[in-house]
Amino acid sequence: MAERPEDLNLPNAVITRIIKEALPDGVNVSKEARRAISQAASVFVLYATSCANNFAMKAKRKTLNAGDVMSAMEEMEFERFLQPLRESLEAYKKGQKGKKEASEQKKKDKEKKSDVEESDKKDEDEEEEEHMDEEPEAENEAEEDEVEN
Repeated sequence: MAERPEDLNLPNAVITRIIKEALPDGVNVSKEARRAISQAASVFVLYATSCANNFAMKAKRKTLNAGDVMSAMEEMEFERFLQPLRESLEAYKKGQKGKKEASEQKKKDKEKKSDVEESDKKDEDEEEEEHMDEEPEAENEAEEDEVEN
């Protein structure tokens, strides 16, 4: 758990960005108002987490899941946020799935590239060995020509 109450606050940069995105251009927010919004957001997160934890404990789990958070939002009477939250969660899952697929594809491409490079190296080694076998024969023929002369 946090050692100081300040440790529970969300980062000021995050709060400032959220405020700017929520308000129209040209609206200024005082430092005191940003601080109050930050503290209110922190209290909300702690309350939502506590409620979600209650649902997890009732289900005899130690890990909170999205369903626990949804149930907590409903219990806290924030039903109007459930649909946007579901949509956001679905978009997050799709993004994660896309990242995972991209990562797997990148890994496959890397393995394929590695296999091709190994095959090319093997071919080069074989060609080099063949070339080395041919060189002594050419040298022997040249020496024989010189001896005959």
